[in-house]
Amino acid sequence: MQPSKDIAQLIDIMAALRDPQTGCPWDIVQTFETIKPYTLEEAYEVADAIERNDPDDLCDELGDLLLQVVFHARIAEEAGLFSFGDVVEAITRKMIRRHPHVFARSEADTPEAVKLQWDAIKRQEKQERAERRSSRGIAEVLNAGHLGSVQRSFPALTEAVKLQEQAAKVGFDWDKAEPILDKIEEEIGELREALQGGNEAKISDELGDLLFALVNIGRHVKADPEQALRGTNVKFRRRFAHIEKMLTSEGESLDEATLERMEALWQDAKRFERRS
Repeated sequence: MQPSKDIAQLIDIMAALRDPQTGCPWDIVQTFETIKPYTLEEAYEVADAIERNDPDDLCDELGDLLLQVVFHARIAEEAGLFSFGDVVEAITRKMIRRHPHVFARSEADTPEAVKLQWDAIKRQEKQERAERRSSRGIAEVLNAGHLGSVQRSFPALTEAVKLQEQAAKVGFDWDKAEPILDKIEEEIGELREALQGGNEAKISDELGDLLFALVNIGRHVKADPEQALRGTNVKFRRRFAHIEKMLTSEGESLDEATLERMEALWQDAKRFERRS
């Protein structure tokens, strides 16, 4: 096969990769669930390329994201659910429907009017989708009730914040931040117990509870958890870069350095930041 600007070529490549007899052993065994993390990762890499204002990387990352769409569609087609063509038809139908001011006789001549119209159409579509799911016997428990307006597609930290905000609107919330610290200590204790038990599912469950409590205190002190963690990530990169730089200047590699040596350089980096 040769590179091509025709989407059909990409679809054919994915079909070849998934061929049970002659395909790629890794691609053949993938499922919706196993490639879901890669789909999210590629979406974040697109966002990163945009933030860095790097059009070459953006082109490349959009291709990687498109591959994920084709991959999911191929798995679905093999299962008799839908095809890539169905995906394209669904989004074209949706875009035409949501832009009646462009494709039909509807007036919406300001961004605000378009937004109102868009939201109204989305609400109608959501209701229709719920009715279709109900007719197929698909439960809507997690998308119903007071918390139903919080999208489950949000990143976990964002979803946690929004769930807590919605619950707070009806009084299900702490009055102040201090008692949340007690809750955090309680969750740490339960995580310790889970670690001692060695049950991976229980450990994951308790870790989730601890993270949820940490998000809660961040919300109360008006520190967005996502931005707070991003700041810490930047700080970690900077300090680790200092470790690597100092080791290199001394003719030592990361693989050769002891944990004690790296920790000492980490503390040096912290002291340097305090003086800056």
